Amino acid sequence: MKVHGAVFTTASRRVFACLYEKELDFELVPVDMRAGHHKKEPFISLNPFGQVPAFEDGDMTLFESRAINLYVAHAYEDKGTQLICHGKKMAILSMWMQVEANQFDPVASKLVWELVIKLIFGMTTDTAVVEVQEAKLGQVLDIYEVRLGQSKYLGGDNFTLADLHHLPNIQYLMGTQVKKLFDSRPHVNAWCTDILARPAWLKVLAMQPNN
Repeated sequence: MKVHGAVFTTASRRVFACLYEKELDFELVPVDMRAGHHKKEPFISLNPFGQVPAFEDGDMTLFESRAINLYVAHAYEDKGTQLICHGKKMAILSMWMQVEANQFDPVASKLVWELVIKLIFGMTTDTAVVEVQEAKLGQVLDIYEVRLGQSKYLGGDNFTLADLHHLPNIQYLMGTQVKKLFDSRPHVNAWCTDILARPAWLKVLAMQPNN
């Protein structure tokens, strides 16, 4: 099992977290994005869109982090943490996975770009963009606050992919001014504290100094 990716990217981290939760061994094949290797062969044969990560499991090759995680959760359902469910419960879980991908991620990713990535590369943060995106994220988190007042996790009473997929962006945003948006909502705050402390996620964070 191989993951072709970069340890600092949110999409790669999403897959690492899933594999650690499932207690699966994998090989990290580093992709030097600064050198543009994600846009060249041999990587482009694994993901024609030139985005990390790409994933190999025997003769199975996949890209798109959420699709990779769904495959892993189904193919290795008997391993580690049960990250999916069945029947009507899976419908609810799938709905919140879509919420993360379509409502949370676009806003959170823009904030990470403005408040984290730009600073790393010495670029100037656009405060007007940050203000707009903070307001949008606040609206999303208001909905999360209600949901998390009804169940411990977004997909139900157990930790699932719906929660896991949030981890990379939340981790980055917790080191910025946006942290206040999470802290000010009690149920969201408790949820963040819980999922950010998971042993599998701590293993993902520990990958950074070595890579």
